[in-house]
Amino acid sequence: MTEVKAEVPDAMAVDVPQAEQAAVKTEDHSSTATVPAEAKSNGEASSSKPATEEDAEKAKLKAVRQVEFYFADSNLPYDRFMWQLHTADPEHWVEVSIVASFKRMRQYSANGVEWVAQAIKEKSTALEVDESMKKVRRKTEVKEPKGQMERTIYAKGFGEETPELQLQLEEFFDQWGRTNAVRMRRTEDKKFKGSVFVEFADASTVDTFLNADPKPSWNGEPLLIMTKKAYCEMKIKEKGLTGKKAEARADDRGRKGFNAFREMKAAKGEQNKEKEKKKNEVFLEFMGSKLRVYEEDGGHVKEEDVPHVKGATLKFSGAGEVSFEEIKKPLRERFARVPFVKYEKGNDWGLISFDKALTEEEIQYVKDNLKTIGGQEVTWTLAEDEEEKAFQLERAQTAAKRVLQFSQSKGSSRGGRGGRGGRGGRGGRGGRGGRGGNRDGGGRQNAGTTEAKSNGSGEEQSGEKRKRAVEPDGGPDVGVRGAAVPTIQSAKKVKTEGDS
Repeated sequence: MTEVKAEVPDAMAVDVPQAEQAAVKTEDHSSTATVPAEAKSNGEASSSKPATEEDAEKAKLKAVRQVEFYFADSNLPYDRFMWQLHTADPEHWVEVSIVASFKRMRQYSANGVEWVAQAIKEKSTALEVDESMKKVRRKTEVKEPKGQMERTIYAKGFGEETPELQLQLEEFFDQWGRTNAVRMRRTEDKKFKGSVFVEFADASTVDTFLNADPKPSWNGEPLLIMTKKAYCEMKIKEKGLTGKKAEARADDRGRKGFNAFREMKAAKGEQNKEKEKKKNEVFLEFMGSKLRVYEEDGGHVKEEDVPHVKGATLKFSGAGEVSFEEIKKPLRERFARVPFVKYEKGNDWGLISFDKALTEEEIQYVKDNLKTIGGQEVTWTLAEDEEEKAFQLERAQTAAKRVLQFSQSKGSSRGGRGGRGGRGGRGGRGGRGGRGGNRDGGGRQNAGTTEAKSNGSGEEQSGEKRKRAVEPDGGPDVGVRGAAVPTIQSAKKVKTEGDS
């Protein structure tokens, strides 16, 4: 990056909003608009030259070096206002007129914004202007500066602040080598401390400066000089800092003010947390909709998220003893996804829920192929809206529990068939004493004899008996034998068949 001359943009010109002016970090309080006074090696300023006498090429070079500083790695990511300008446009273009309005640029922009743009185009190797000659940007991506501590010195003994001091300091330190920044140190109330941190472009310049003969002086008085590292170590001892505070001071992590790298790191951390949170989310594919499954209460979906698919539930009445297999067997021939059956033991009616709204042709198929159930002739009708809605919600809630249970067990023990949620413990299929028990826990549920809490998705709680029995979805005697275990969808959109 070409040599630069100022710490940050000065106060904005009148065309820049006051809110933006307040955001600028200002360490240069000079108000002169004339060509900088030339400084002698002892820090004494000679008389300034009229602008008309300054060589045109030299003026362009100085203007370009100033603009390059604003966009330099040593300034841009630490200057909130400049960073806002840099990131406002996706391609990082910044209006030349805004940059030209900074106080340190006014002596050059007096020649016109076009003059500044042309100077950048001719002299800068780090910046480029667009075809319209109205916008400027870096040619390379912003990188976090390395070795700033090693390239920075501390110097004290510059007396009281004057309007020209910042410019004089920059020219003073330029005698030993190219500088990236000359930062005037200030108190909390912005009063100049009489000391500076100077970041050179090359670490070798630090040695040149510290070993200079004669020793650097200002207005005839020798300066107190040392590396920034030595200064920090001195302050750590003086203040008795220990632990993290001492470490932060020693490696310059305690730098105050805006830091784009710190801001981006924090934002990335929040993004990673959000990604991890989403990664662990479980979703259920239910009747054409993807529902978020929440862990509370063993797994549930929000009632308002569950769609009511009208015309997807048929009601039969007049039946004898209900057998799930008797109902499902003829339906497998027509429907790709076998429907869910629900009835209350002792009643002669029940519900059959499909995964989509039925056509007239499909309804007629059911009527023609299931004229009798349990030896009794039945009547078929579409379920009432509220009855259908309640059944679909019940199915979704139970499917949610099953899906969450499966997702949580994926990383659990895989030793033995019992650990896989398959055929029960090592003692046999459901204990080998019979085919009762929970399908998901290991045994096979006999849907026609055991009354268990279930609603079509295979979720059953052993020991909890009740009159109503809902077909254990996916059991060995119902549904499709050998059907795949439902897939749990992470935030990456893997489909879940928790309702099959």
